[in-house]
Amino acid sequence: MLLRGRTESDELLKMRSLNTRMKLSQEEKFYYFNLEKGYEGEVEFDRKAEILQEDRYFINDLLLKINHSYFQIDSTLIS
Repeated sequence: MLLRGRTESDELLKMRSLNTRMKLSQEEKFYYFNLEKGYEGEVEFDRKAEILQEDRYFINDLLLKINHSYFQIDSTLIS
């Protein structure tokens, strides 16, 4: 069972919009393409993990804070 679906990050959406509206520098293009590849990889992982969803819980893009530091877990499986 999917508890929290995956969404595109705000940063990816901004860079995608900028890419269509202006000429990005090489550094900005590299950053944008890495964001795209990362998101595509996460979606591919979700697609392959669908076979494990029976009697298990999936949580995607979990943002946690510990000791004033934030970190993100892309996929969590609870069984």
